[in-house]
Amino acid sequence: MPLIDREMPTRKQIVALASGFTAFISLYSLVAMADDKRAPAPKFDTKSTQGIFFPSVSDAIQGDRPSLESLRQTKTTSVAVTPGATASGDSSGGDGPWDKLITATSIEDEVKRMKLHYDSVVTTPGPFKSGGYEDARLDLMVLSSLFAITSEYKGDIRWKEESAAARDLLARTAFNCNAGTTQVFNEAKTRKDDLQDLISGGGLRGRKAEEGNDWSSIADRAPLMNYIETLNDQLREASASKELVDNEPGDVRRPAEVLAAMARILIQEGMDDADDEDYRKYSQAMMNAALEVKRGVEVKDYDMVSRGVGGIMQSCDDCHGEYR
Repeated sequence: MPLIDREMPTRKQIVALASGFTAFISLYSLVAMADDKRAPAPKFDTKSTQGIFFPSVSDAIQGDRPSLESLRQTKTTSVAVTPGATASGDSSGGDGPWDKLITATSIEDEVKRMKLHYDSVVTTPGPFKSGGYEDARLDLMVLSSLFAITSEYKGDIRWKEESAAARDLLARTAFNCNAGTTQVFNEAKTRKDDLQDLISGGGLRGRKAEEGNDWSSIADRAPLMNYIETLNDQLREASASKELVDNEPGDVRRPAEVLAAMARILIQEGMDDADDEDYRKYSQAMMNAALEVKRGVEVKDYDMVSRGVGGIMQSCDDCHGEYR
């Protein structure tokens, strides 16, 4: 049979084909390596954030969603703010002494914020024993104080029915946190679970509580003073400029309102020096200055905010000069 005449590939064609094949293999390897290095998708435990974040936007809105037409019909009303009063949109509906100092929103936000910090403190026995118990003590005393306020709050507020039970549980463990023993850690861990149950809506399983607030068994002055210094730092940072206040008014209002509430706690019966006239004067000065910050945020008056912040710092300095 005659041989078929086939054209043999040239050397250049062979080299080009080999180079192309090598490039393809290299590209495929890079893609495979990139896939291997890609981090797995994060997994979130919905239980740990339940009660802190709303499941959906609809759950966060009370009443009907505003329509464009309803917004057009809304009239801007000037509100005259008097000492101790709140803007109409921020009223809790209560007229109690605590209601005039702090809104339900600020209490609820601060409870959640302190709970998250407490979660980070009570983790394992080692860090707890090495000083974490002191942070836990402060967190628990602040939380027990906030729940004590909640128990006397006249307006609508979350956790009101179980606030007294939460107050007693947290206060008892707070006073026990004077050492980082295993027994104290286990008790603090149980309170961590109780807080999670309460905030997520599970409740405290019908625990009983004492009637009324006995402040001598709820909080010590020293931890609250440390907490007040932290609030002062937050307030100074959040109110450093008019732009910051305009952009994030809640970051100013929350610490100001909590400071006003803490000032009232310091002069409640059972607290150290609560019957000292000069001490009461300094605490009242801090409360009034904090309320001035609150009013300044409500009426969007940065000068009032700045003046109130300065008044808080001055009252603290005056008090520390005599009582520290």
